[in-house]
Amino acid sequence: MPYDSDDAFVRLIVPRVRAALTEGRRVLAVICEAKLGLLTDALGRDAARLDCRPASWYGHPYRALAAYHEYAHDRRTLVVGEPVWQGRSERELRELIRYESVLNAALLRCSVVMLCPYDLRVVPPAVLDYSEISHPLLLGGTGEAPSTRFVQPQDLVLNGDRAPLPAPGPGALTIDFTARELKPLRRRVGEWARAAGMDHSLVTSLVISVSEIAANSVEHGAGHGTITMWNAGGELVCEIADSGGALDDPLPGYIPPEPESPRGYGLWISRQLCDLVELRAEGGVLRVRLHLGLRPA
Repeated sequence: MPYDSDDAFVRLIVPRVRAALTEGRRVLAVICEAKLGLLTDALGRDAARLDCRPASWYGHPYRALAAYHEYAHDRRTLVVGEPVWQGRSERELRELIRYESVLNAALLRCSVVMLCPYDLRVVPPAVLDYSEISHPLLLGGTGEAPSTRFVQPQDLVLNGDRAPLPAPGPGALTIDFTARELKPLRRRVGEWARAAGMDHSLVTSLVISVSEIAANSVEHGAGHGTITMWNAGGELVCEIADSGGALDDPLPGYIPPEPESPRGYGLWISRQLCDLVELRAEGGVLRVRLHLGLRPA
């Protein structure tokens, strides 16, 4: 939903919020305080029926995805969700664009309608360009229309997705592992992270993520692998590699696994705990690269 003024925001949003409330839908608003003020003023008494969350909800895209999935999976919901796009790095923008696309798959079985406002006055041009690619419907002053540029989430390719991963940084440490070494591997990763100065609240997140991916390599991959670790300034990077080949999941780790599923948790957990997870299958080797900052965001 692109808009170019506060009046346009209210004109496009309010009728749909009122209709959803009339239908008995829960309405979740995840927008900045200024936009929330516009919405609540226009709704009057109905504003008390909104469920409101701060825009900081979008601080970590894949935790936001998990939160939306949990919120909407068993209730009829309308979401008005507008991330803050300004002030983000290129990497952060890329993952937030990807998250908006993946929502189409993650919420496929939910009775949820999402309105995604894009403020033409402040949203970066590159983000606007992808808005028609990641949204199946476009909403404007004349109503809804199918997006002719929409692509399914599994077909989305962003800048750098197919480029080789950069070489490990200076001082990288590489360790071989098999099933027998998983426990000592967890200990070594924890010791290495603490020695690198990682905040103690994050060390466990890194150890769990590495352990999950390494266990996947043992159970579903080649049965063995290597982990390479290095300090990249303000974050630690751990790359787990095995010769088990590529994954057959088109959206690996992006979709919440079904509760009864015995598989699919490793990458999902890692995407929840880490700042960034990158995957490449090159020359018969699957590489999973985990990034986590030294300090809480």
